[in-house]
Amino acid sequence: MESVKSIPPSADESTLEPKYSDTATRILDAAERLFVEFGLEATSLRQITQQAAVNLAAVNYHFRSKDALFDAVFARRFAPWARDCLHELDALEARSSAGHGTIDVESVVMCYVRPAFALSKDPSRGGALFVRLFSRVLVENHRQLRERLSHDWGHLVARYTAALGRALPRLSSEEVAWRLHLGFSVMFHAFAGNDILKLFGRSAVSARDPDLIVKHVVPFVVAGMSATADGKPSAA
Repeated sequence: MESVKSIPPSADESTLEPKYSDTATRILDAAERLFVEFGLEATSLRQITQQAAVNLAAVNYHFRSKDALFDAVFARRFAPWARDCLHELDALEARSSAGHGTIDVESVVMCYVRPAFALSKDPSRGGALFVRLFSRVLVENHRQLRERLSHDWGHLVARYTAALGRALPRLSSEEVAWRLHLGFSVMFHAFAGNDILKLFGRSAVSARDPDLIVKHVVPFVVAGMSATADGKPSAA
């Protein structure tokens, strides 16, 4: 399995990140924790102002509305992570074009795993808290946010689809899309640290240990993505 090492964003890109005041950052941090715990609909502005130790006027001044605040909470974490994924894909394609290796299923998977691994271990970027927030967004119907993701970051999914299609040329475009959907769903929910087995009692799984997640989820997802149409492992 490839080494887990992320590609840092360039200095130019880092300057594109929004700069928030201390008050706005407190609001974002408090809102992020509450959105993860209760969801967008069940979280009130009153709860956010209490946790952030600010008044309602401060929230309205910096973010105008709860929906706009939720967008800011999400974009603050998602945009840098998504750019890291694109950097990984750029590097993979550059190595392949230069004749240094081929684009295979594991290399495509690792273009997702490395940024997700780095994010899950870095509390300053939201860590596992943001991963759990994203998992919640995928389950709940936040129409406005989904539309923004599709408009602003649809090209990220297109890039992964194209790369996986190159790694699995025997599959139809529909089958490649399904492999991407299922494989990435498994990986993101794995990094969210949801230990399903503990719902039914004791579990030997350490679902919140990023190192163990990488160790077990990568071969599982690669095998699933690489399976032939009849479900058997590919000879490749």
